[in-house]
Amino acid sequence: MDPKEYISVTEFCEYNHIQYSFINSLSEYGLLSVTIIEENEYIDHEQVRELEKMMRLHYDLEINLQGIDAINHLLNRVSEMQNEIRLLRNRLKRFEE
Repeated sequence: MDPKEYISVTEFCEYNHIQYSFINSLSEYGLLSVTIIEENEYIDHEQVRELEKMMRLHYDLEINLQGIDAINHLLNRVSEMQNEIRLLRNRLKRFEE
């Protein structure tokens, strides 16, 4: 595992002024994957964008973990549907030509 691909949970919390318990709750709820390397907890850099989105939902809009889970599920479904629509439009264009 390349350490450059991970961000320390402690450093992330300090930098963003959030409590560790929030990250821990997200991990326990299954919304975030935390990797343990040499007894330290890390977040994959690819998850940071999602984590920041969940932080805004929780701290700015005061949405609880169940709400964040529901919102993430709905956003993922919308994204899947948009991809499917794009694929179907491309197929349709081939038949129209």
